[in-house]
Amino acid sequence: MKQHDRTEISASTLYIVPTPIGNLGDITQRALLVLASVDLIAAEDTRHTGLLLQQFAINARLFALHDHNEQQKAEQLLIKLQEGQSIALVSDAGTPLINDPGYHLVRRCREAGIRVVPLPGPCAAIAALSAAGLPSDRFCYEGFLPAKTKGRCDALRAVAEEPRTLIFYESTHRLLDSLQDMVSELGGDRYVVLAREITKTWESIHGAPVAELLAWVREDENRRKGEMVLIVEGFHPQEENLPGEALRTLSLLQKELPLKKAAALTAEIHGVKKNALYKYALEQQEGDKQD
Repeated sequence: MKQHDRTEISASTLYIVPTPIGNLGDITQRALLVLASVDLIAAEDTRHTGLLLQQFAINARLFALHDHNEQQKAEQLLIKLQEGQSIALVSDAGTPLINDPGYHLVRRCREAGIRVVPLPGPCAAIAALSAAGLPSDRFCYEGFLPAKTKGRCDALRAVAEEPRTLIFYESTHRLLDSLQDMVSELGGDRYVVLAREITKTWESIHGAPVAELLAWVREDENRRKGEMVLIVEGFHPQEENLPGEALRTLSLLQKELPLKKAAALTAEIHGVKKNALYKYALEQQEGDKQD
């Protein structure tokens, strides 16, 4: 690899460097520049990162920083940064800190006034979301679901009525259990996209109501192999059919009473849900304003 001008790298700076999640062609020129030029690379697995660097003929000093030692080793790296060294942080694949180590180091750097420079790059969650065909203007990244059934069901129950698109990572040996729990907690009609092996040779993206998706995955063992992202449609309550008589009552009561009181009385008179009436009235008011 051509030697780069080290003046492009700043002293006492931590660089967050995303690495490919499967396809080596996804690494950026800027990432290669940083990796070739920094004083030290903090890596989740030095052997794994060493192979990546070898592919691009980069010789670099490596420092192991993983889940089990990060809180202790972060202080050592902070000292090196304060002494003027430049450091790149990488994980095994994708963007560091996104379900990977690095949070404690970045937090300590921010607290100590050390400059932190993030590089854009590969991220399985964002790549899967962009191809899922589900709303992407607002979404929640939830990482991995708990390993045990109770914890997993509790976690799903907690987001069952979340209106934003949900993103989960999942492993091969837990995929069927997670999909089954989604059927139980979210309902079999909730639309879910399984994005598997993103950027790799056997990449596949398949979406269906989760009960159908579960059956599809069960049909072929290969459909549950590899690195997986689950993109889950947000909760959208079904519109209730409010009786016309109830709407007329609500309209009359609104002229004399505050909306909440009018909705409560109408619900009691006609045996319909107060919240549905209240929501309907608010939507009507909003429509009147726009007109």
